[in-house]
Amino acid sequence: MRKKGMKGEKNAEDKGNKAGNLPAAILRGAISAIFWILVWYAAYRLTGQDILVASPSRVAGRLWFLAGTSSFWLTVLVSFLHVAEGLVTGCVAGIVLAVLTWRCRLCDIVVRPAIGIIKAAPVTSFIILALFWLGRESVAPLITMLMVLPIVWGNVTEGLGTLDRNLMVMARTYRFGRGKTLRFVIVPSLMPYFIAALSSAIGFAWKAGIAAELLANDGRAVGGRINQAKIYLETEDLFAWTIVVIVLSIILEKSTVHFLGRVRMTEAEKR
Repeated sequence: MRKKGMKGEKNAEDKGNKAGNLPAAILRGAISAIFWILVWYAAYRLTGQDILVASPSRVAGRLWFLAGTSSFWLTVLVSFLHVAEGLVTGCVAGIVLAVLTWRCRLCDIVVRPAIGIIKAAPVTSFIILALFWLGRESVAPLITMLMVLPIVWGNVTEGLGTLDRNLMVMARTYRFGRGKTLRFVIVPSLMPYFIAALSSAIGFAWKAGIAAELLANDGRAVGGRINQAKIYLETEDLFAWTIVVIVLSIILEKSTVHFLGRVRMTEAEKR
């Protein structure tokens, strides 16, 4: 009972510390945002040409106008679904390949060079090839998946290589079975590596997905809107849509990492 009480007190203390750090994190974020907006405004004043650097106030006004239209939210939704689809398939493929290369030496020999090629080859080459093979609507999810896969594969492979053999022996000794071993030994050990992979992969996913939409000139998505802004020299729209992508990337990353952290904490409390 005393052990459980101490554990509960520790969890409550951890939650209190996180709650106390939240205002400080918000303050740091606000200071950083204000600083870079001032840098942006200084660049605008130095150039003196809206076609080169749009003013923060004009971009904010344009963003406010776009947010009031239904087409804006539809465009955001299309890009979000593209990135989400590529992110999920990339994570699943990365985990599956990591397990295969961990368990099978031949699979490692075959897969590792392919992962190296994906990491080294220019993303533009993949986008152009995908345009030859697929419709423009399918390019962004595929490219996003290709960019996410090596990151997840690398981190999960590293995590599998550091599994505590004593815990694995103990699981076999107590006849846990595959399900219990996976839940109570393997997943908790891999979770920090997977969360770190997601934290990096989400940013790459958005950049790759939007680049694919841009080169595919997908008019339904954010990348297509950025391409239109480039063609017609609409700098305000270019900045506005770029801000949208940055905000969406941050929201997706923070919410996903927070959710997985909560899941990890909940499972730890159960154990």
